[in-house]
Amino acid sequence: MFHKVHLVHGLVLFVVVFVTGQAAAGSSVTFKSEKETFKLELLVDGLDHPWGMVFLPDDSLLITEREKGLKLYRDKNLHDISLDNFPKVRTRGQGGLLDITIHPAFKQTRLVYFTYSHPLKKGSTTALAQARLVDQKLLDPQTIFIAETGSATSRHYGSRIRFDPDGHLFMTIGDRGNRHNAQKLNSHAGKVLRLNDQGQSAADNPFAQTGKALPEIYSYGHRNPQGLTQHPLTGEMWVSEHGPRGGDEINQIQAGANYGWPVITYGKEYIGGTIGEGTHHPEMQQPIHQWTPSIAPAGITFYSGVAFPNWQGNLFTTALKFKLLVRQELQDGKIVHEERLLEEEVGRIRAIEQGPDDFLYILTDTNNGALYRLRPPNL
Repeated sequence: MFHKVHLVHGLVLFVVVFVTGQAAAGSSVTFKSEKETFKLELLVDGLDHPWGMVFLPDDSLLITEREKGLKLYRDKNLHDISLDNFPKVRTRGQGGLLDITIHPAFKQTRLVYFTYSHPLKKGSTTALAQARLVDQKLLDPQTIFIAETGSATSRHYGSRIRFDPDGHLFMTIGDRGNRHNAQKLNSHAGKVLRLNDQGQSAADNPFAQTGKALPEIYSYGHRNPQGLTQHPLTGEMWVSEHGPRGGDEINQIQAGANYGWPVITYGKEYIGGTIGEGTHHPEMQQPIHQWTPSIAPAGITFYSGVAFPNWQGNLFTTALKFKLLVRQELQDGKIVHEERLLEEEVGRIRAIEQGPDDFLYILTDTNNGALYRLRPPNL
């Protein structure tokens, strides 16, 4: 065993390298960032493209795998949860078993919610399923909402879900590769939806009484929102979404608002050239923040714990393309400073959650994906 100390992008990294070259569960690396020193601890690997995670009341962790897998992380071990009775999932392209959350009254209902790519006669679409988790078994799984997206592609499914304190379930859906559907209110593509706990439209949604508009729509003009979190103080939902070549965005979601895609964007065509009418439109929202070049943002969360007091109120965004974790400071609702952490250290980072212990947990998106924890070095 030997130790190395070197400087990487403003972070002091103390690396413990084992002669085998393999990191073992429980191994950790210490980083010194601008505001906090933290240990990055490998908890478990062997996950197949993990996508989403949610903590249960007993502090164990449910993790979805895109190729239709569900794991329970408990007592430092992974346990398989059978999906034999789960609805059929189309695991193709960017599709598969995607996000997961639990009912606000989980202790009473035992309800778990999933998003997944639901097969159609032609292609697939984003859908929402519900099941009860009892004794590490899923009971009565059923699909409770199927998005109308009109697409046969296997990309841009979204898809994050999260309950707000009023019991509404927010669900993000990408444009499904047909960009102009994001502006059409008769399609769920390119939208943030707001549902009740049975998968039906919330009664007071902004377009619930608007002609041919789909009542589930809460906001529109999104490209591919793959991160969703709630601001701990204001209660507003924030999303991260992929731009094309540039123009990744962080948006603060408002009822009935149009976020512009593909009429306005800071991104460009992959083959070169502009998209839409530019970057501004008087009737469309500007992003809170945009990245050009693209970092490919995925999961996001606000930090509200006490383990890292100097990170309180910061927004953390995982990145796939740039393989990093972004920490952003806010002031008066605006992002005023950014720090990039873990760049090229663990690979593509798909998801992030704050745990009951106030530590941060991240998932890496590979066929040998891993669950890591960021914790103070003295805890």
